[in-house]
Amino acid sequence: MKYTISNSQLFVLGVLMFLVNLVGAQEIIEEDVEVAANNEVVDNTFKPHKIDGIAGVVGDYIVLDSDIAKERRQLIASGANLQGVTDCELFGSMLERKLLAHHAIQDSLEVSDAEVRQRVDVTIDQFLQQRPINGSMEKLIEFYGKENERSFREELFEIIKANNLADKMQAKIVEDVEITPDEVREFFNKIPKDKRPTFGTELKVAEIVVEPKVSQEAKQVVIDRLKEFKRDVEDNGASFRTKAVLYSEDKVSARNGGQVGSLDRKKTGGWAKEFRETTFSTQEGEISEPFATEFGYHILKVDRIRGQIYDVSHILLFPKVSDEAIKEARDRTDKIRESIVSGAITFEEAARESSDRKETKVDGGQMINPETQDYNFELTRMDTDLYAQIQNLKDGEVSPVLTETDRTGNLKYKILQITDRIDEHEADFARDYMKIKELALNEKRIKTIEKWQKEKIMDTYIKIGSSYNDCNFSGNWLKK
Repeated sequence: MKYTISNSQLFVLGVLMFLVNLVGAQEIIEEDVEVAANNEVVDNTFKPHKIDGIAGVVGDYIVLDSDIAKERRQLIASGANLQGVTDCELFGSMLERKLLAHHAIQDSLEVSDAEVRQRVDVTIDQFLQQRPINGSMEKLIEFYGKENERSFREELFEIIKANNLADKMQAKIVEDVEITPDEVREFFNKIPKDKRPTFGTELKVAEIVVEPKVSQEAKQVVIDRLKEFKRDVEDNGASFRTKAVLYSEDKVSARNGGQVGSLDRKKTGGWAKEFRETTFSTQEGEISEPFATEFGYHILKVDRIRGQIYDVSHILLFPKVSDEAIKEARDRTDKIRESIVSGAITFEEAARESSDRKETKVDGGQMINPETQDYNFELTRMDTDLYAQIQNLKDGEVSPVLTETDRTGNLKYKILQITDRIDEHEADFARDYMKIKELALNEKRIKTIEKWQKEKIMDTYIKIGSSYNDCNFSGNWLKK
């Protein structure tokens, strides 16, 4: 679907912006102080000249005049089309995020510092990959006008923490929002026929994945290595954190001494079942025995228990696959493909019989779109790697043997087939029900957030700078 940007969509756009944008520092301020460009309070006795004024205050958070221009530059740099989007609209979306973060604190919603630090590392890695930076931390610091890496990380930490708080508050607001089939139908029927969305060409894609087998000997090597780490920490006083930094193959958490964040007993999802079970059966300060997940082999240490919340660190190792196993997997994939092409077996039958990917095997290899949770992949929104692999395939044709590298760095082989194609079409209620349901549910969520926002604006200290008194905000930020 093609959209023009609206006030409600700017709210969603704010989520992206906070992941990549260094806006102003968040701090409690007095009503009439002035703030310099470096976010330091200006002493009006000696520096009466106003360097950077306050655009707005929401609870404990501030937005500076300069932040709005920064936001626009960063959104454009990240590929957003802001044609026709005014500063007032951008400012309004920033105020919405501040309001969410402020009330997350009031509602005692917590964000783990370990998770935030991990996100800081990931975000900096993303920044370093940008073309103007080319991996140079010095260029990155200069680009964002910071004195050093430490100050850059500290400011990014505060921004990401506030963003995570806003996300948690938003999730709490809409966690009970559901939609019935009747509401979906009502949503669809109220759209004028000439304004119904158009869905692009969609494909159904099936896969057969063959994984080289890891030998029991290779598995035992990493298990013994992890037991050695555990023994050295417990018997000799070695540092678990240091071992994670030096040896863990989870590169992101290794930078933080193995810290992976917090697990909540009350919540499921987000963590491998084996990881959760081991965490909740381990006492504070203890190190687990080695255990396996789909990610590899771990030992974990429970750093702290806070009621139902467990702060956890781990060390991850991957068993190595032998050259012989890789060759055997390639030969097996070739034979599977030959059997399908010759007509001896259908793609679906071969997938059920031979594929090593359990998520798609039972469905005859049919891949599931992670965004829509159905079998349809819109061509223009398909993952670029998948698109490159199927773009020249005809319907029903079997691809050559392809390779992919999993999260452990091991090579896998696969073959693909386009099993169905739906050309670009106007939304049809029966055929496109899941997509229409998601649109209807999103609309209901937005209305729920707007209602919450309307109520909280009246209960929250808010001050808008005089330069923005003429803005036609979607929310009642001026409390008129």
